[in-house]
Amino acid sequence: MHAKSEKESWISCLLSYADGSRGKLTLSVILSVISVAAGLVPYYCVFRMIDAFAGNHLSVRDIGFWCGTGLAAYVVKVVFFGLSTGLSHHTAYHILENLRLRVADRFLHASLGEVTSHSIGEIKNLMVDKIEDIEPPLAHMIPEGAGHLGLPLISLLSLAVIDWRVALASLITVPFSMICMVLTFQISGRNFDKYNESNAYMNSIIVEYIEGIEVIKAFGRSGVSYEKYAKAITDYKTFIVKWMSSTWVTMKLAMALFPSTLMGTLPACLLLCAGGSITAAQAALCVMLSMSMVGSLARLESFANSLKGAQLTVEALQEYLDMPALPEPEKRAVPEGFEVRLQDVHFSYTGKVQDEVLHGIDLKLPQGSFTALVGPSGGGKSTVAKLISRFWDVTGGEITIGGVNIKDMPLLQLSDLVSFVSQDNFLFGCSLMENIRLGNPKASDEEVIAAAEAAQCAEFIEKLPQGYDTPAGEAGKRLSGGEKQRIAIARMILKNAPIVILDEATAFTDPENEEKIQHSIAALTKGKTLLVIAHRLSTIRQADNIVVLKNGAIAAQGKQEELLENCQLYRQMWNAHIGARDWAVSSAGKEETYV
Repeated sequence: MHAKSEKESWISCLLSYADGSRGKLTLSVILSVISVAAGLVPYYCVFRMIDAFAGNHLSVRDIGFWCGTGLAAYVVKVVFFGLSTGLSHHTAYHILENLRLRVADRFLHASLGEVTSHSIGEIKNLMVDKIEDIEPPLAHMIPEGAGHLGLPLISLLSLAVIDWRVALASLITVPFSMICMVLTFQISGRNFDKYNESNAYMNSIIVEYIEGIEVIKAFGRSGVSYEKYAKAITDYKTFIVKWMSSTWVTMKLAMALFPSTLMGTLPACLLLCAGGSITAAQAALCVMLSMSMVGSLARLESFANSLKGAQLTVEALQEYLDMPALPEPEKRAVPEGFEVRLQDVHFSYTGKVQDEVLHGIDLKLPQGSFTALVGPSGGGKSTVAKLISRFWDVTGGEITIGGVNIKDMPLLQLSDLVSFVSQDNFLFGCSLMENIRLGNPKASDEEVIAAAEAAQCAEFIEKLPQGYDTPAGEAGKRLSGGEKQRIAIARMILKNAPIVILDEATAFTDPENEEKIQHSIAALTKGKTLLVIAHRLSTIRQADNIVVLKNGAIAAQGKQEELLENCQLYRQMWNAHIGARDWAVSSAGKEETYV
């Protein structure tokens, strides 16, 4: 009983994504049943002609009538089957669309930590391959399954009307096939979880190998990396072959026995006909009806395997769909200005106190001010920036904007208030124009170009074959890290949010353009609440407040002069920065000093 309710729950969960297409799915089932029922009519027509022939009263008119009736029924079968599958495929792809959109939306509203806890291969495998694998069961199993389930029942009832012993004989192989099928599911079921894990791991290794091909070649690690790649594929193949081999005997026996209705029907018909219990024409009809069940029973058996696969996919999807979303209110908040405050902020990626990376951060970013975060790597600078953007929720304390806790703002409103430019800049698969326009989808082409010029993008974009219309995929192969970074800055400029966070936004920019971009950013962020994370300390000398973070806590804060005088850590960082900036290694390997 519990298993049945569990089955109903996952099927109802899947059908809940049909939205307005449920009526089409119902109509598809009805048309499928009519199609199957029409497919039995020709057997009855043949029976009537055999019966008339045996009674020596078969006329040309009878032959024409019954052949025409059988042909008409066959046409109905084909047409209704085509209509049924057309409707079921439309519904199936509508469900797949809704599933993919729902998972993507869940990723958008979940914390970044929840999303990144799943590997790229696992996510790709589920969202692309696994969801696509649901389509055949949806498009065929539900409508055709209803028809193929109806046909054996109608045939069995017809056999029972002729003679109940023939009906019983047609079921003689069913108990044996059911035993084999149950054994197959038991053996196979133990390996489904391992199959999903192996498949996800193989996908992750493939993605890692392709994405890291440049690094692999640069460091001469092609042999080691290829071995890892090849081993993942070989291990997956070995597991699949072993898994399939373990169920081969029981599965083939089930497939052979289940549709073998003729094994019982034919001997029973011959014996009953010889004994005078049924006529020769009735015996022929029983054999035809028994044979008509073969295809349907075979399809039902294959549907049972698809049903199990679809169930496991939906259950795996449910883990993503149940991913906790960041709580947010429905109504927009009304902040009093754009001052950002962090009050006693604690944060742990795992949620455990012993794994805390931020320890009681108290920080104020006055509206219109320029605040810089500096410090050793791993000190928590990027974490602070991402918490303000609410990529994660703090585990202790609170972050406010204009006096309003960011948890009390809808995520869309927070996104409108904060522009975030990180070191890792991603170009989407559209044109460069549209990549920049992501900052403000309503912006005109002229506004996009103006933002690109302000970010020093125009010069290199105009050199591309199609200029601003160059696809990002093609352009991405030709753009440097600094050029991609400038496109991200152009997005930020176009967005024009009142709070701007720059996480090493000019890290990959060449010296020639860095100063220009710095001036552009300074001009365009004037009057905005600006937070800059920098390793090049010369870029934040003019900051209103420089905050030194070390080991997840504020070590010191103040203006440049104050920190140079009072903070040993900052002074060491500054001296190291100045020293690194003032020397370079010549091609001869000798140190050259620049005045």
